[in-house]
Amino acid sequence: PTSAQVSTVPQPGRFCYTLDNDVLTTEQRQFYEDNGYLLIKKLVSDKDIERFRKEFLRICKKEVNPPGAMIMKDESLRSQYGQSEKVVNKVQDFQEDKELFRYCTLPEVLKYVECFTGPNIMAMHTMLINKLPDSDKQTFLHPMHQDLHYFPFRPADRIVCSWTAMERADQDNGCLVVQPGTHKEPLKPHGYPKQEGKANKLFHGLLDEAETSPRVHLVMEKGDTVFFHPLLIHGSGVNKTSGFRKSISCHFASSQCYYIDVKNTDQEHLEKEIVEIVRKKYNATSVELRDIWNFRARLVQGERINL
Repeated sequence: PTSAQVSTVPQPGRFCYTLDNDVLTTEQRQFYEDNGYLLIKKLVSDKDIERFRKEFLRICKKEVNPPGAMIMKDESLRSQYGQSEKVVNKVQDFQEDKELFRYCTLPEVLKYVECFTGPNIMAMHTMLINKLPDSDKQTFLHPMHQDLHYFPFRPADRIVCSWTAMERADQDNGCLVVQPGTHKEPLKPHGYPKQEGKANKLFHGLLDEAETSPRVHLVMEKGDTVFFHPLLIHGSGVNKTSGFRKSISCHFASSQCYYIDVKNTDQEHLEKEIVEIVRKKYNATSVELRDIWNFRARLVQGERINL
């Protein structure tokens, strides 16, 4: 990501998005300040990544069934491939799977997370993404979006995503694409892209996307980890290869963050959609967005305060 802009003169004492400690250099802090993301090379070991891969395959084969996890599949491929990694494109909310949840407790990951959240850390949202080889329909294209659109908690500056490549990610297999500096912009209206025939559930994108904004493709090797702000505009392209592009991620937040009421905001329609899905899946008659996030949230370091 060397093509992104960074101030020529770092400004110690004026950091809004990182906290004082001895982990990040002044240059790294300034890069995150200016761009809203920071890439750390070879942070997660090959050994850990292979353990996560093995557990994902067990979930695909239904050898394990983590409570609360949402297993997203391409139903059109099931008749051809059955229950396998060729069908499952995402395992979301794996907080009850001890093996996958180890990712959220890795000391090498939390060391960096603390630079953004402070010492009291909650794991709020977990995903293992298996980007399948795509067709001309661009089924697995994730439109440009801001993650804060999905979150009913604040402040945004004490939330960070940790996203680790489980194999090389590049433009051929649909690496992350970011718009540097957009973390300084407000949360924008999101919805389903109008140009696509059929959109994946909850794959919301910006309704008014500026096509001219500079973009950086984050080419990453296995174990590389990018930390990014929840307002950073980002997405991922299609997988034009015959293989799979796996990544594992967690959104962390300071336990001092607090819930907000999204009614009468641009996030209200998202709340209705998520609540409807949860009510149908669990036959729950009374559930609110805050309840869902309380169920997902796990303390991974320090003490629990608000979340």
